[in-house]
Amino acid sequence: MDSRWQAFLEDAGAVFADGVVASFGNPQREIRIATAGPLLADLSHLGTIVVTGDDARTFLQGQLTNDIAQIESGHCQWSGYCNPQGRLLALFRVFFHEGGYHLELPRSLLEPTLERLRKYVLLSKVTLEDGGDCLARVGYSGPDSEAELAAAVGSVPGAVNEVVHAGELTVARIAGPLPRFVIQGRPQAMEKLWSVLDVHAAPVGAPVWEYLDILAGLPMICPETAGMFVPQHVNLDLVDGVSFQKGCYVGQEVVARLHYRGKSKRRMHRLHVDSDEVPAPGTPLYGRSAGQAAGNLVRAAPSPEGGCEALAVIVAEHLGHALHVGAPRGPRAMVVHSPEEAGSSS
Repeated sequence: MDSRWQAFLEDAGAVFADGVVASFGNPQREIRIATAGPLLADLSHLGTIVVTGDDARTFLQGQLTNDIAQIESGHCQWSGYCNPQGRLLALFRVFFHEGGYHLELPRSLLEPTLERLRKYVLLSKVTLEDGGDCLARVGYSGPDSEAELAAAVGSVPGAVNEVVHAGELTVARIAGPLPRFVIQGRPQAMEKLWSVLDVHAAPVGAPVWEYLDILAGLPMICPETAGMFVPQHVNLDLVDGVSFQKGCYVGQEVVARLHYRGKSKRRMHRLHVDSDEVPAPGTPLYGRSAGQAAGNLVRAAPSPEGGCEALAVIVAEHLGHALHVGAPRGPRAMVVHSPEEAGSSS
């Protein structure tokens, strides 16, 4: 994190834990107002891989699950990065900024992903770099966030995955229970924006933004779950993160075979977990009989109602039965939302 930006957040009351803004002093209150808004969150726990060069588009087209040819300055997309077995090693929000493709992912997964991608560059005219701390990134959410943000920056995107460049800032609209935006820019410009939005918005820590991502049904891959799921398991195809019309990419045969074979036996669902201790990504779920694995958690966060809200990949045969987290007699979990599977989704 940029030292100037960190100092600014600390002056604003940020409490850090392992380099992440855990709260602004009252985590219980922050999670209680998660869907009331307006909320303002630092997103420095996310990092960016910047891909530039004459062959950048061709290179990414051969590596990622989505059609990179659809990316332009006014549009971002989800895309996955798989191993040859079709298992997700990383998941990105991809957007085009200042002449390069920016792949946004958890900072904890940035270095291994960057190292692996570089192995495939070979003779391509491509440069892959850690986006570093040159840009700060914040999230903004609330019932009136669209109008409030427009008043602050002049223009905002009207639809999910649209991007607007407003002066020194880049604004992307993302899915959520309320209108939500991710804004990035140089730390100095972000300080000015934060000071304007902070007049009405409540600053919150990363767990609150995580909770809103979970309500939106947005998957995430982190070091604990890298190589665990195929794209359909985490519903990447249901959030337009997979193209079945583009050419080959790493793991494409496995992903396409599952799609054309029919309905997947594993899908991601939203759970409520009866535990105030937030379980780690990858934690196993147990189902109808002791010791029988029913799936794995993808991500989890504290819930305003107590306990935790989570996304988990669950084997279909265990749906409708009691689920337990971490052990056969672990905390009880209940499915509260399942994906809509229309047409021939796999």
